[in-house]
Amino acid sequence: LHEPMFNLLAMLAGTDLGVTLTTMPTVLGVLLWDQREVAKQACFTQSYFIHTLSIVESGVLLAMAYDRFVAIRNPLRYNSILTNSRVIKVGLGVLMRGFVSIVPIIMPLYWFQYCRSHVLSHAFCLHQDVMQLACADITFNHIYPVILVALTFFLDALIILLSYILIVKTVLGIASAEERGKVLNTCISHISCVLVFYITVIGLTFIHRFGKHAPHVVHISMSYIYFLFPPFMNPIIYSVRT
Repeated sequence: LHEPMFNLLAMLAGTDLGVTLTTMPTVLGVLLWDQREVAKQACFTQSYFIHTLSIVESGVLLAMAYDRFVAIRNPLRYNSILTNSRVIKVGLGVLMRGFVSIVPIIMPLYWFQYCRSHVLSHAFCLHQDVMQLACADITFNHIYPVILVALTFFLDALIILLSYILIVKTVLGIASAEERGKVLNTCISHISCVLVFYITVIGLTFIHRFGKHAPHVVHISMSYIYFLFPPFMNPIIYSVRT
């Protein structure tokens, strides 16, 4: 359990738990006790952690892809490349990227004036939802998230895809069909988690960008799926595998 992959799994589990603990208080408040108000500071703080942990999860999945890449492409050097200290440094880097990169768009929310409707679209606070209520110049808050998504989610997904292309190329060079199956079998759990995460990300992005005329219940359902489905599925995927 002290191998790199299990350390990365611990990071993934911690991130999923963080997402759940961050979103569930307001969701349960609305669904169980009909609490339909939230303090501004609490809302902005929740928004910060929701978006931060999403970026962290993307980074953890990227680190896990690198683990599989090294294990299959350089199996004899695996232990020397992915030492525990190096995995910890990667984990800290992933956390820093998530927690620092979100600050520039969340901080302005604290000093914006809000003179429009104070009604949010979801049972939790999302940056794109909150900023629409501000009576201020939100140009930066429109542009920065697009750049951030490109440099995190999109870039991570691209690198994961390239790593698996190289993995498949390596596997196809193995003569034995049985050995090829064994090698690919070690990647199934990670591929499943990547698909669960990125399909929900893409779905939510498309709904927000192109589904303006879709029923409001579609937007709400998609946001619930995005934030609650991966934390629900990841433990099942890896528990069955382990």
